[in-house]
Amino acid sequence: MTYPSFLSHIVPVSAAGATLFCARSARIAALAVLSALLLSGCLGRGKDKDNYVERPVDSIYNSAMTQMKSGKHAKAAKEFEEVERQHPYSTWAARSLVMAAYSYYEANKYDEAIIAAKRYITLHPGGTDAAYASYLIAASQYEQITDIGRDQQVTAKALKSLQDVVRKYPDSDYAKDAKLKIDLARDHLAGKEMEIGRYYIKKKSYLAAISRFKKVVTDYQTTTHIEEALMRLTELYMTMGVKSEAQTAAAVLGHNYPGSKWYDDAYKLLKSGGLEPREDKASWISRAYKSIF
Repeated sequence: MTYPSFLSHIVPVSAAGATLFCARSARIAALAVLSALLLSGCLGRGKDKDNYVERPVDSIYNSAMTQMKSGKHAKAAKEFEEVERQHPYSTWAARSLVMAAYSYYEANKYDEAIIAAKRYITLHPGGTDAAYASYLIAASQYEQITDIGRDQQVTAKALKSLQDVVRKYPDSDYAKDAKLKIDLARDHLAGKEMEIGRYYIKKKSYLAAISRFKKVVTDYQTTTHIEEALMRLTELYMTMGVKSEAQTAAAVLGHNYPGSKWYDDAYKLLKSGGLEPREDKASWISRAYKSIF
């Protein structure tokens, strides 16, 4: 996990340092609590379901830091959120939102991490920690990616969020890590297409299978699945009697991956039908490759 840049130099908040911005937030928080109690009818009953206890900002923040350093990340997140709840206009409110998101991430509470990070971006779109908050959203989605046998909607979301980090913050450390995760997410999505394509082959739904392998060739050429996808296209086009496309798929496979075992299989398949690999420049396969290489 890439850590927030400010963690390396963060220090506990002193009571003296918090006083300058704490007073106003304390008054606002107190008024807010009083109003809430009056509206809910709880003032006269003495019951507070949230167990609200007003505390100084330094006390809450330092408590959260202690919990975090002790590995109690879920409790730390709650305390960081309490900083923003009780002292929404303090200097530490924004920082605490990011720290809450980070703590939730470390506690494997990814949905909560996403909510906290999105709240920070909404309230502080130009904040100093916006890049990290965006990265946390992407990383939290990425951690929820399941095996290729399951629905890949979350993978698609993670990929988009990771690409957003690279696009918006290209020079950040988070962009470097996002690029690595992008490659893995794309490979995962390609793997799902391959799995469905193989399923269609077993069902003899050849056109449906071709559409899946075609997507790998056009959208996921840099993944580890591209060689098999080209071989499967050779196989399917041979089965359907579309010889020129089969020859093109094999030719592109052999040109770009000459030592591949998948090319050996494709070559043998063509030879069994009395054919040789030969690229048709007008083929969609050839055009797709020329758009990348």
